[in-house]
Amino acid sequence: QFKLVESGGGLVQPGGSLRLSCAASGFTAGLYNMGWFRQAPGKELEAVSCISGTESATTYYTDSVKGRFTISRDNAKNTVDLHMNNVKFEDTGTYYCAAGLIAICRPSNYDDWGQGTQVTVSS
Repeated sequence: QFKLVESGGGLVQPGGSLRLSCAASGFTAGLYNMGWFRQAPGKELEAVSCISGTESATTYYTDSVKGRFTISRDNAKNTVDLHMNNVKFEDTGTYYCAAGLIAICRPSNYDDWGQGTQVTVSS
């Protein structure tokens, strides 16, 4: 049974850092495309970053987080992390981890989702 559990969210000041972690169970996360998505209040769910399930571990970042966020996976621990640096007010939202078989980093391409973790950027 696929299960994804996010952790690491919280309150952070602008310019600060946060690490989100997604623990997968019931499947081998390294064989799947894994992604982080977020939903801000009143906005649609959007892709933040994805990493492919291939050996190359190809990564994708939405433009607004390039140079600030880094996605990584630890196949031994079956986890996927999102390292968030220099966070901004607009990074506030609920962050979800998801797994999918289609490589394009888009919410509709991901089939299994965690419950989400809240990130609030506030001074």
